[in-house]
Amino acid sequence: MARDDERPRLFVAIDLPEAVRESLGRLQAELRARDLPGLRWTRPEGIHLTLKFLGETPAASLPAIQDALARAVRGASQFQLALGAPGTFGNRRGPRVLWVDVGGDLEPLGRLQAAVERELTAAGIAPEERAFSPHLTLARVPQPPRPALAERISRALEAVVPPQDRFEATEVVLMRSELQPGGAVYSRVQAFPLS
Repeated sequence: MARDDERPRLFVAIDLPEAVRESLGRLQAELRARDLPGLRWTRPEGIHLTLKFLGETPAASLPAIQDALARAVRGASQFQLALGAPGTFGNRRGPRVLWVDVGGDLEPLGRLQAAVERELTAAGIAPEERAFSPHLTLARVPQPPRPALAERISRALEAVVPPQDRFEATEVVLMRSELQPGGAVYSRVQAFPLS
């Protein structure tokens, strides 16, 4: 349990089955072999579908957040998701993030994410400014990117065969993120099962 003066870094996510993480790890290995220097790769065990990033949050807010998430999942059923094509987020200067798209039952996913957003906003958490874009982060690109890296990334993404995994979304998880020298380490705070 967190001390009252702690400010754990929190987010809300759908966790992935081990087999899906393994598929994504193989995709990362294939991309790494294509001369993409300097990227910060997400550890496969840390890949998840983020529904809401809370950031550093006063420990005293945890009970209200947990109550809000319990309300958000009330009446929400399990649904199936699928891995899609890889892509990037970025701008004219080049990509910032490499990701895999999420497909499948996007309507119930959208309703669930909207319920999480609505209930957390009612609990005093600042609303997200950007529209929800379901994706799984594979790597982050150092900014500004090295010359020609954007072109290399584009060619690498076109050359790989994306995994075809499907998986069931069975719960929403409140997660804690601890930044360490080797990258973020995630731990589950509480799970909220879908019916």
